[in-house]
Amino acid sequence: MRPSLHHADVIIGSLPLPSLDGWRGRAVALALGLVSATGFQPLNLWPLTLAVIALFMMMAHAAQSRWGALALGWWFGLGHFTLGLNWIATSFTYQAAMPVWLGWVAVLLLSLFLAIYPAVATGLAWRFGRGDVFRFTLLFAAAWMLTEWLRGYLFTGFAWNPLGAVWTPLLPVAQSARWIGALGLSGLAILAAGLPMLLANRNWRGAGGVAVVLMLIGLAGLWVMSTPAAPEGARVRIVQPNIGQEEKWDEASGEAIARRFAELSGAPDGSPRLLMWPEASVRAYLEEEPAARARLARLLGPRDLLLTGGISLVWDDKGEVEAARNSLFVMDAGGRLVARYDKAHLVPYGEYLPMRPLLSAIGLSRLAPGDLDFLAGPGPRSLALPGFGSAGIQICYEIIFPGRVVDPRHRPDFLFNASNDAWFGSWGPPQHLTQARLRAIEEGLPVARATPTGISAVIDPQGRVRASLPHRTAGVIDAQMPLPDPPTLFARAGEWTSAAFGLMLVLMALRPRRRRSIPT
Repeated sequence: MRPSLHHADVIIGSLPLPSLDGWRGRAVALALGLVSATGFQPLNLWPLTLAVIALFMMMAHAAQSRWGALALGWWFGLGHFTLGLNWIATSFTYQAAMPVWLGWVAVLLLSLFLAIYPAVATGLAWRFGRGDVFRFTLLFAAAWMLTEWLRGYLFTGFAWNPLGAVWTPLLPVAQSARWIGALGLSGLAILAAGLPMLLANRNWRGAGGVAVVLMLIGLAGLWVMSTPAAPEGARVRIVQPNIGQEEKWDEASGEAIARRFAELSGAPDGSPRLLMWPEASVRAYLEEEPAARARLARLLGPRDLLLTGGISLVWDDKGEVEAARNSLFVMDAGGRLVARYDKAHLVPYGEYLPMRPLLSAIGLSRLAPGDLDFLAGPGPRSLALPGFGSAGIQICYEIIFPGRVVDPRHRPDFLFNASNDAWFGSWGPPQHLTQARLRAIEEGLPVARATPTGISAVIDPQGRVRASLPHRTAGVIDAQMPLPDPPTLFARAGEWTSAAFGLMLVLMALRPRRRRSIPT
């Protein structure tokens, strides 16, 4: 006789699980959550991630109450985010106004909140899928996608490390982001993790269906990658000066930094070059200082353009500076500012201080130096670059938001992600690069990244890194940008494609069928 679902020690198939009551089950969920984050960069242990999610799904499906399932999801999420976002603690080491230990408090507090999303996904799957492992698997995949979407929008959004990012080592599978987006990739990860539970419960039809879907997706991805984009686009030189955050804002280092940028940029050789510098590379206010523009123009040949991050000032009616913008400038050889993009998705506490009067009174400040808060720009824009086509600009972590990186009215030839990952420790930069690769796949556009300390890269429309510079290395990338692919399904419909995939999973899970009784 098989034990009932209310037995203290639950068995699914042939796999014994610890009691889900009390702290033992929650401790196991926490441990599984910690291990699940090892599938992200830089560890890249994606098979381990799928394995521990499979164990967690078995525990969650066997939970004895809705609150038990919610608790398991929350503890799993706490471990998942605490390890995956550990790089945030490093950023606090560059802010003298805040103690270093506060960085780890920030990671924990953020993880305590973000863990709500896996908890909600687990609770929804348990509520509508308990007693049927196939239904639970499909609903958990759909619910995880839904909560990841919410995570990218609520409270300004924080879409870092979608679960689908673990597929990037398997690029044929990752190509499905062209059709269902990164959120859909996360759903596929849950489906793959659900296979062991389906097999353990002898649900051969469900397991076979999931396996066939994954196989077909992989074959479709191989077909997409069989015709790689040719590197025939704009000629670019990406400059990575290896300037750390502690050096960047040191007044005494200004001239040395300017010389390093000049040396790495090299002398004009007569052919047109597109020089790409990282976020906030120039300290001078280019719009206000002609001499600074003239100094930079000396680095350019007659057909060269410079793309550089800098700061633009916002003035009030009295002629006083009231705010600033984190901007990307396009400058030609005559010292003229051809175009400007203003960062639209700002980082709370990094680029502006919420509740400034209150938090300033207790000694807290922005992580980025300066007393002025940044103002947000209007959103994705494609900038015309005479002689080089057009570029969609995304400054720093704007690139992590699926469906919000391209101006749909003016599709660019490539994306340029000017970033500053110098304060993201050793885990943040490779995770950031991975998410830029997902945007390339989704949109069918090549991506160029320029960061002060790495990882700078050229990425083709299939998400392959064509050229890169390692973390904490000075150097340049000389390359031609790959040509863009035709607009993908995701590029045309955006996150509606992910929504359609999630809805399909829900409809498949809830379709009427004969119920199997659970013997006791």
